[in-house]
Amino acid sequence: MHSLTKALSDYRERLAKAWADDTPLAHVRFVVLDCEATGLDTRRHRIVSIGAVAVRECQIDLGDGFEALLRVRFNTAATLVHGITRTETRDGLAEPDALAGLLEYLGNGVIVGHHIGYDLAMIDTALARHAGEGAALGNRRLDSADLTRRLAADGAFERGAAPSDLSLDGLCSHFGIVPYDRHTAPGDAFLTAQVLLRLLRIAARHGRGRLGALLEPPPDPNKPRPDGTQRSGQ
Repeated sequence: MHSLTKALSDYRERLAKAWADDTPLAHVRFVVLDCEATGLDTRRHRIVSIGAVAVRECQIDLGDGFEALLRVRFNTAATLVHGITRTETRDGLAEPDALAGLLEYLGNGVIVGHHIGYDLAMIDTALARHAGEGAALGNRRLDSADLTRRLAADGAFERGAAPSDLSLDGLCSHFGIVPYDRHTAPGDAFLTAQVLLRLLRIAARHGRGRLGALLEPPPDPNKPRPDGTQRSGQ
């Protein structure tokens, strides 16, 4: 059993040693994260499972991963997507214990995910539920869809062949990644990690070989360029 209070305290100490903007990408510990939940409402629904895997030295580190199955009280329509039933979670973790384990695992890693805002909102809501308002993840974070848009704006894809479908399935198809174990938290985290590897290589070749440059947000497609013209797609 983990103490969530102690885990939060230890986590905040480790988080104080955040990765600097000038850190080369090969030196950063990225933590690729995914959650499955009982639904999409981050205030009302609950986390069912969490999966994560680290990327170090621009390689997936299979020895540095995290999985948690949480107990849930009832089945929802989302069960048809992730396939996890209430019966299967009977031996799962209580939410505070799963969160404590996740905090211990995360440390100061840079969190990566596909449309990661949803996953972070689910986790932050759960943390606030058990540790009070203000308990939230403070890691630097990167959305793989945003990074793809940033690199496309840089002209980083060969011959202008930027992905047109920015869903996880679309990026897997673009990079020739077989979408095995889709719609499970560990499976989607591993798929996103494979996408991240491709994007990191492209980023490094196009002047984004350090963390600060990698984390720059994509340009606003509704904001004109300095010459007054609209960006592509507008």
